[in-house]
Amino acid sequence: MAILVIAEHSNAALGAATLNTVTAASQIGGDIHVLVAGAGCAAAAEAAAKINGVAKVLVADDTVYAHQLPENVATLVAGLGNGYSHILAPATTTGKNLLPRVAALLDTDQISEIIAVESADTFKRPIYAGNAIATVQSSAAIKVITVRGTGFDAAAEGGSAAVENIAAGADAGISSFVGEELAKSDRPDLTSARVVVSGGRGMGNGENFGMLYKLADKLGAAVGASRAAVDAGFVPNDLQVGQTGKIVAPDLYIAVGISGAIQHLAGMSGSKVIVAINKDEDAPIFQVADYGLVADLFEVVPQLDAAL
Repeated sequence: MAILVIAEHSNAALGAATLNTVTAASQIGGDIHVLVAGAGCAAAAEAAAKINGVAKVLVADDTVYAHQLPENVATLVAGLGNGYSHILAPATTTGKNLLPRVAALLDTDQISEIIAVESADTFKRPIYAGNAIATVQSSAAIKVITVRGTGFDAAAEGGSAAVENIAAGADAGISSFVGEELAKSDRPDLTSARVVVSGGRGMGNGENFGMLYKLADKLGAAVGASRAAVDAGFVPNDLQVGQTGKIVAPDLYIAVGISGAIQHLAGMSGSKVIVAINKDEDAPIFQVADYGLVADLFEVVPQLDAAL
């Protein structure tokens, strides 16, 4: 039994979510192969070869994969699929865009966002915004699975896998790369930060998020937001944490002015320590918080900032 993990990367570096996906693969059991499809992606392939537990790295280095268009990569993965019992990818925007196409090409079902491996054919995944955990067993010959990174520890370095170049497929010709705009920030990435400070509707407006930015900078933290704050236009939507935003599980999550709607809790309840600041003592966020402070955020956040 061999498992194929689709690497998430920027050609120059391997994405952190790939390490969590390799851990999930190791719990399934069997030889783990990692596919790196890109253009000028030798550095990412080299990093993949160093992951502990990886037996082989397959490299498809060609301009057709320069921007990893899912229409092109899916054809490549499906062509390799018959040689594997499992195909795994991180449950990120990239993985969610790619793997359903792979499953369709292989005429199999997909198991989405697993958070635990029970056995080679049985997995756990959250449903109903994380209010229930479904145990799913699949009899498919090829199991196509996305992995929620917060459910698994990152795999360590220490491997020395063989690297094998494979032929690129043809350009599907049904999509083209137009352009991209990348958000630049000196703060850590939201999905990989050890500390996250998030604001909600209680912040009142976008200007008031300035005090969270100051607090985050002192803590070396990323800044997040609830959907209510994003919908109100306080902050851009790439800061949204929740069921329809980003899933985070930092060591410390500070929720400021967030009531704790079920969709938000689905995105951050896996955090190791949760601190909530809200003037409503009945706010649902306090049900999941390790530490709760019932107070006016406009008084206590500046106090916390001054203390730090």
